[in-house]
Amino acid sequence: MPDSSPSSPDQTASAASAHEQLPPHVMVLFGATGDLAARKLFPGFYHLAAAGRMPSDYRVIGSGRHSPGDDEEFRQQVREGLEDTVDDLDEQVAADLLERISFQTSDSDDGSELADRVREAEEQLGDDVRRLVYLSVPPAAMQDMVAMLGREQLTERARLVLEKPFGLDLESARSLDAALKDVVDEDQVFRIDHFLGKEAVQNILALRFANGLFEPAWDSRSIASVQIDVPEDLGMEGRGSFYESTGCLRDMISTHLCQLLGFVALEDPGSFEEGAVRDAKHAVFEAMRPLDPERVVFGQYDGYRDEDDVDADSEVETFVAIEAFVDNDRWRDVPFYLRTGKRLARSDRVITLRFRGSDCTLFDDEPTRRPPNDLVIELTDDPKVHVELRAKKPGPDMDLVEAVMHLDVGDAAPEATPLEAYERLLLDVMRGDQTLFTRADEVDRLWQVCEPVLQSPPQVQSYAPGSWGPEAALEMPTGGWQLRG
Repeated sequence: MPDSSPSSPDQTASAASAHEQLPPHVMVLFGATGDLAARKLFPGFYHLAAAGRMPSDYRVIGSGRHSPGDDEEFRQQVREGLEDTVDDLDEQVAADLLERISFQTSDSDDGSELADRVREAEEQLGDDVRRLVYLSVPPAAMQDMVAMLGREQLTERARLVLEKPFGLDLESARSLDAALKDVVDEDQVFRIDHFLGKEAVQNILALRFANGLFEPAWDSRSIASVQIDVPEDLGMEGRGSFYESTGCLRDMISTHLCQLLGFVALEDPGSFEEGAVRDAKHAVFEAMRPLDPERVVFGQYDGYRDEDDVDADSEVETFVAIEAFVDNDRWRDVPFYLRTGKRLARSDRVITLRFRGSDCTLFDDEPTRRPPNDLVIELTDDPKVHVELRAKKPGPDMDLVEAVMHLDVGDAAPEATPLEAYERLLLDVMRGDQTLFTRADEVDRLWQVCEPVLQSPPQVQSYAPGSWGPEAALEMPTGGWQLRG
């Protein structure tokens, strides 16, 4: 017998969202035979289709310089990727997705056959068809590909998704932005940073603004420092050529970690709408002090130069730790410590707000020697938060013991169906919602912030694989990193 009890507004909204009817789409994926497409994009489409969130009808046209064979061979390649990445693959869902997939070669010099294929697909789908173009190409190729799209009129009515980094420095970023503005309006551009699609990152806003416990203490009066720590235990994994052209600062700091800083530090946007959220985040970046190269540590793990496609004398950094400041009334003089790198002790994604210690001498004469209270936000697919506290040790004496208070969001909403980051962001592109995407003025300002380090990079220091990076970075935050051996 069906449950006749009324649904809560949240449940009703969730159900409506799951069954919204998006108009037909033709989606063009450049880099369709690459690692990102195999690990994230095609599995993302599959999971959206399985959940009933894909458009009413759609086609996916993969493209690149080199053909993987005919359409059937390409579909087989996509299928193998789905089998590697999806648990309990639903054959009916997979078959329906694969039937809609094809491949057409193109490059920055000639996209005419691709344009013909796109228009043919659009004619099959009707007058209200939308166009989505996803550019997963190296930074050096991005500008020429954008120009080709303009020549072939593939930017008409299109939403253009760009993978980071958006340029390699301030000059190239501005050149890319000018090339984009030649062929599309800013509201057509979706600069994707998959960290912003993570449930845990969005939960930062909920944790802070929906709880009177935290919001009054979210400033320099209560918080001594902030750590944004994204270590990785993996090495190059076939990305040596990419890293040689970018390095860790461009790959991670100017994009992912600074975007996380923006979410932690922004003022109340007033509403979760694209204009409000992005204005608030941009205000943080405008207030950021340009980085001081003296407060930046570059590292390179031993053995990096032996990786495929890496120069034998490479000075490219595979590790970065920085101290940053946001010079506004809320955060003035509070250091933000950002750390990330390859071949470190473990992979993790953690934000730590370290609170100022209590001056109370009730328990001892030297309160400054007590460990700090840390609010720790784990950026996992299943968001977790814990607070490191002091409490009375059970027994006859007034002694303190360290304790941890845990919040597991998954336990609070066991029936919820979270989306993986790329799934969420692909859905938002099809909806036309830019809230969790990076705006042109954000990109420009972050390159300005990073420019002093790019102009005067610190000397690269070696570190052992499996360690936490160069010695010079270990004690950068007062009290050390929350993540440590």
